[in-house]
Amino acid sequence: MKAFAGLPALFVIAMALPSPAAASDGPVSDPWFARDKYLHGSVSAALAIGGYGGGALVSPKPDTRLAVGGGLALTAGVAKELFDMAGAGDASWRDLTWDVMGTASGLVVAWLVDTYVF
Repeated sequence: MKAFAGLPALFVIAMALPSPAAASDGPVSDPWFARDKYLHGSVSAALAIGGYGGGALVSPKPDTRLAVGGGLALTAGVAKELFDMAGAGDASWRDLTWDVMGTASGLVVAWLVDTYVF
């Protein structure tokens, strides 16, 4: 479970950084709980689980599987936010926070199933 040691720190950092919507002069239009946030979390969890399963094809070590799953999910989340920053949408630290939380929960589920079912 060493792979999860840095996740609380990442979550705290993401929570401390202001959202681009919060930095604007207008009202905050980026709520913490919205359909968009649930999609970020669930897609990140699914990618993390799939990546963990894909990592099982190349390595018997859980650490490697966790790295592959986490890397896949977080890369997709960061890429989405960079795409939004380039003008394709509304970039948000809150979206990225949901990506991190979804990734973490997906990795925990995948690891638990791998450890206790298989």
